[in-house]
Amino acid sequence: MATQLSENTLATLKVLRQSDQGSFLDGGTGNTNDDILLHKDQQTAPVKIGDEVPVFLYKDPKGRLTASMRLPAIKEGQIGYVEVINKTQFGVFVEVGTERGIFMPHAEMRGRPQLGEKVWVRLYTDKSGRLAVSMDVDDAMRRASKPATEAQVGQMVRGAIYNFTSDGAFFITPERWIAFIHNSEMTHHLKVGELIDARVTYKRDDGRVNVSMRPVKETALTIDGEVLLEYLYQRNGRMPYSDKSSSDIIKAKFGFSKAAFKRAVGHLMKEGKVIQEEGWTLLTETGKTAAEELVKSKTNGDAPQSAGVTEASDTGKGAKEDTRKA
Repeated sequence: MATQLSENTLATLKVLRQSDQGSFLDGGTGNTNDDILLHKDQQTAPVKIGDEVPVFLYKDPKGRLTASMRLPAIKEGQIGYVEVINKTQFGVFVEVGTERGIFMPHAEMRGRPQLGEKVWVRLYTDKSGRLAVSMDVDDAMRRASKPATEAQVGQMVRGAIYNFTSDGAFFITPERWIAFIHNSEMTHHLKVGELIDARVTYKRDDGRVNVSMRPVKETALTIDGEVLLEYLYQRNGRMPYSDKSSSDIIKAKFGFSKAAFKRAVGHLMKEGKVIQEEGWTLLTETGKTAAEELVKSKTNGDAPQSAGVTEASDTGKGAKEDTRKA
C-alpha cells in the first residue's frame, strides 16, 4: 500500500524509531519501508520515540520522501518578501525557510522574476495539496496594511513593489502603509519586487499615500539644467532641440518631460547661458564657462548628483491620484 503523504507538504508525524541517522516517522501505511527519515541534520530540536513532530516533507536526491523540522517562515495565507533561488521551464522556486524551495508556477507570477531577485508572495496549498506561492498578494496586503495617519507630506518612505496598474505601482512600507506611485512620478522603469525610496506627496482619504521618486521642483530645475549644459558641452555647444521639439524626442534624449525641458531651458536663458535659434539651442560664452566648470567638477567627483535625474512634481489630489484598489 503506497503512502498518502507527498512532497512539498506539511504534516505532523509520530516518531516510531531512531537510529544513528536520525528518527523515522510514521508514513501512515503500516509498512516500515514507508517510514520517513527525519535526519539529525534536519532536526531543530531533540525528538524522542512517541513525539508528534510538525515537519516539512520533500524528496532527497534519490527521490525518497524525507522530513525536515525547518518549516516555512510564513504561514498559509500570509505574505513574505522572498528570493527566487531556482528556475525551471514551468516556473520558479523561492526561499521561504524550508529545506527545499517552494514552487511558483508561471500562472501565479506578475512579470518574470529572475534568479536572485526578491518578490512579494503569498503561501497557499494548490489543488494537489502541495505548498506553493503566488504573487497575487493584493487582498493580503490590504488586510496587513494600516492607515497612514502618521505619514507626513515630504517624508521619505521605502518599500518593494507588489503590483502594477495602468496608472502606476503599489508598494507597502515597513510601517505597513500602502503607497501608490504614478507612472509620471517614476524616475525609471520599475519591476515587481523592486525596492524603492520615494517621497510622500499626498495623504489620501482611503488611508494610503501618494508618493514620488522625483526631487522637488526647485531641485529638479537645477539638475535638469545641468543635464542640458553637459549635453551641449559634449556637442560643441549646439543641439537640434528646442521648445518646438516633440515630447517623445525630449523624453528619449534626456529622460524627462517636455515641460521640464522647457522650464530648464527657460531658466538657462534667463541666466544668459543659452539662446535658441531656428530650432537649435546654443551655448553662450557664459554658458560655455558654466558648462566647463560643471564638467570639471563632475570629473573631480564634486557634483552632488549625477546627470539623468529628472523632472519633479508634487503629486496632489488631482489626476495623479489613483483611486482604484490595489
